[in-house]
Order: sequence, then C-alpha cells, then structure tokens
Amino acid sequence: MSDTTNSDAKNAEELKNNDEAQAKQESEDVLEQVDDNKNSTSADETIQEDWKNKYYYVLAEMDNSRKRFQREKENLIKYGNEKILSNLIGVIDNFDHSIKALENDQDPRIKNILHGIEMVRKQFTDVLSKEGLSCIDSVGQDFNPNFHEAMAKQKVEGKRDNEIIFEYQKGYVLNGRLIRPAKVIVAENKTEQEDENNNN
Repeated sequence: MSDTTNSDAKNAEELKNNDEAQAKQESEDVLEQVDDNKNSTSADETIQEDWKNKYYYVLAEMDNSRKRFQREKENLIKYGNEKILSNLIGVIDNFDHSIKALENDQDPRIKNILHGIEMVRKQFTDVLSKEGLSCIDSVGQDFNPNFHEAMAKQKVEGKRDNEIIFEYQKGYVLNGRLIRPAKVIVAENKTEQEDENNNN
C-alpha cells in the first residue's frame, strides 16, 4: 500500500513537473512568437517607409520631368526658328543697302523702283516680326553692351557720354534673345577731370 502511495505521489509529482515544464515551454513559445511578430511588424514598417520614400521620389522626378518638358516645349516654340530667321537678317540688310543706294536718285522711274523695294521690305519685316524678330533701337540710346557692339568712340558736342550717334549695322532680337548685336559708334564726352574723379 505504501509502495502504491509512493508511486502515485511520484507519478503525480512527475505529472506536475511535466505540466509546469510544458506550461513554461508554452509561455516561452508565446513570448518568442510575440517577439517574432514585433520584429515582423518592425520590418513591415521599415519596408512601408522605404516604399513611401521611393514613391515620393518618383513623384517628384515625374513632376520635374513634366516641368522640364514644358520649358523645352516653350523654348522650342519661341526659339525653334532662330537659325532661319538669323539667316534672313542678311536679306533685310540687302534691302537696306538697296534703299540707301537709290534714295538720293531723282529719276522718277528709280523713285518708283525704290518705292516698290520699300514696300517689299516692309512686308518682309512684318512677316518676321510676327515670328518674334524685332530690330534693336540704337541711335540716340545709351550704349548697352548686351545689345550693342561699339566699333568706335567719337567726341561730339551736344551728345551724352556713351550715347549712340551712328549705326553701322542694325541689331536684332528674337523674343528678347539677342540674335545679332547692333554695330555702333558711341559718343565720348568725358573730360579728363571727370575720368580722374571716377577713378578716385
């Protein structure tokens, strides 16, 4: 009887120890699973953040590409015909030379020819101006190195210093962009005393 009791007690103790060990193992498994879930959640958040950053980067790149394409399209519309228009400036020059050569002739037939040339020139320049080509105003203006090329300087009474007094060749701009600078002569009326004051 005593042996049976001892055996039962021993079995009960073993069962209790097994249950405790099993419970302990289960709780450890649960804790490990929670840790795995935490790590998995953390990894998921990192991946989501990474994708979000890539999405915003691609979005910004697309927006920049769209703006760049728009700018290039506008420039193409404004300046796409720059080469052909700059070549046509020579035709205007030839009209001007012809007009200058004939303007003092008193022969009525020559005057009629001159009138015809002036009409054709005006029609031609009107077409070019519709494309954005315009002539630079020079004579009487102050010298501007962005639009004028000084061929010489002359002392002239009654003129401002750096005032343009003569134009060798007309200058042209296309929609605000310089195509050809005007070649000009500039007045130089500074005295030596003014030069010294400016240098000081």
